Amino acid sequence: MQKATRTWQLAGAALAAAALLTASIAVQAQDERDYYKVGVITSLSGDFLFGGNVTKRGYELWEEQVNDRGGIEVNGEQYKVELVYADAQSDPKSSAEAVQRMITHEDVDFILGPYSSATTLGAAPIVERYKIPMITGSAESPSIWQRQFAYTFGAVPAADLLAGSILSVMADQHPEIETVAVIGMNDPFSKSTAEALRNGAEEAGLEVLFYDIVPQKSDITPLVSKAQSMDPDVLAFGGEPVNDIDLVKAMQQLDYQPKGLVIHYGINTPDFLEAVGEAANHVVGATVWDPTLPYEDDLFGTGEDYVKLSEQRYDVTPDYTQAASSATGRVYEAALQKAGLTPPLSDEDKTELRDTLETVEIETFYGPIGFDTEGEWYHDNTALQPVVTQMIDGEQVLVGPEDLGTQEIVYPRPESQKD
Repeated sequence: MQKATRTWQLAGAALAAAALLTASIAVQAQDERDYYKVGVITSLSGDFLFGGNVTKRGYELWEEQVNDRGGIEVNGEQYKVELVYADAQSDPKSSAEAVQRMITHEDVDFILGPYSSATTLGAAPIVERYKIPMITGSAESPSIWQRQFAYTFGAVPAADLLAGSILSVMADQHPEIETVAVIGMNDPFSKSTAEALRNGAEEAGLEVLFYDIVPQKSDITPLVSKAQSMDPDVLAFGGEPVNDIDLVKAMQQLDYQPKGLVIHYGINTPDFLEAVGEAANHVVGATVWDPTLPYEDDLFGTGEDYVKLSEQRYDVTPDYTQAASSATGRVYEAALQKAGLTPPLSDEDKTELRDTLETVEIETFYGPIGFDTEGEWYHDNTALQPVVTQMIDGEQVLVGPEDLGTQEIVYPRPESQKD
């Protein structure tokens, strides 16, 4: 028995030594790493797969372009970028678990964040715990920024900054608009959008006939029917792209064509246009980026150059979420260069990177980026001016505000005048 015990003790010691050697080799390899390891947490499955792929394309284009250029230049040396992925599975809890596994197993230097506000809210407490900077190219719910996470940043202005401007522009251009009905879905992004649309209508002096939201995956037809019975001048909707399609199909089922239709996000996405066809015509939305706007940088060129790059690489015309996702990489470049941080980043480096992100103000092909450091939009990009758009004959047209619009909003929608 003593001999067997001694044998097991020796075997255990050998295993422990092997584990220590493996860990030592891993640490040494990490210490010698000459590239930035960048974590990407986004929805690669589940209900938000469409949006997850949008952000993934944006992040990938940044990785490819910066590496084709030789990498990020810091202190006279160039360091390439390697993306590693974790699937948020379109669920806040799964997002939290996935980002934790990525942080603890991959030892990433910094993080490119999820599509959707819900999964971002799942990931944010985890990056806070491990003190690793994360910039999301998608999430728009004001509730993220009101929580004042120290390590989470956003490239897209919050929904209350973006969606709230739509109805004021419509009312300015068409004083005959007097009433609005606002409906939406009850997830963080959609609810915030619907609230912003309601508040924007009230601030514009419009009468809100009713406001209501339903849980995700609920049948929206009863809300659309209620709006139809009240006959508002404008029906405004807050939802994810998949909900936008459900809305239009419910309207078609009820044979309902409001004089004005507002859908904040997704009206120019390939999935929406393919699913609803001509019904996308004259829908009004909002954006913070359009390729015709006069923005450019030294990596992607102009917005139109970025569109060509995306179409060549993916055969997809990019929207503002994809553009914002690519632009997040540009912010990290600027912060790493400003702080002189080379890979791999230590814990102290990651904290310094976070601090430096607060001070970065840059111009990109997507537009200006600068993060608020106090107040209700803490760490959100408030440097961009929202633009109101309308789909006309399959193209997104800028219709306001006056200094950015190329024509006025078509109202009432010709579709609503048909017998």
